[in-house]
Amino acid sequence: MGSGKIQAWWRGTLVRRTLLTAALNAWIIQCWWRQTLATTLKLKRMEALCRMARETRACVTIQSWFRMLQVRRRYRRLRYATHIIQVSWRWYNCHTRGYFEGSYEITGDKLSLRLDIFLGSQVCRISDCISLPIKN
Repeated sequence: MGSGKIQAWWRGTLVRRTLLTAALNAWIIQCWWRQTLATTLKLKRMEALCRMARETRACVTIQSWFRMLQVRRRYRRLRYATHIIQVSWRWYNCHTRGYFEGSYEITGDKLSLRLDIFLGSQVCRISDCISLPIKN
């Protein structure tokens, strides 16, 4: 019976070694598969992050464009209001206080002068030719 026990022990050792090798190989395959899944998940996360960054950049671009249009519209409205106020003020000033327009021309030793004075609806025109004392 001695040899039967050794043979049983040897067979048990071979079975245990085979099972251990199979378990080790299964563990190696599982580790490789987990690493592959982790790499795939990392790539998917990176793609999602890049897509989100592009969408965020697009949203920011659209928002800044919209704000620019709002600011431009407000600026134009204020500029138009300023123009209306200036035109009204100039018209009021012109019709209540009056203003001057004039021109002159120098020919030889003479000064030709033309002045227009506007006071409300009245216009006063002055034209004159003045000789200049030029020494030879």
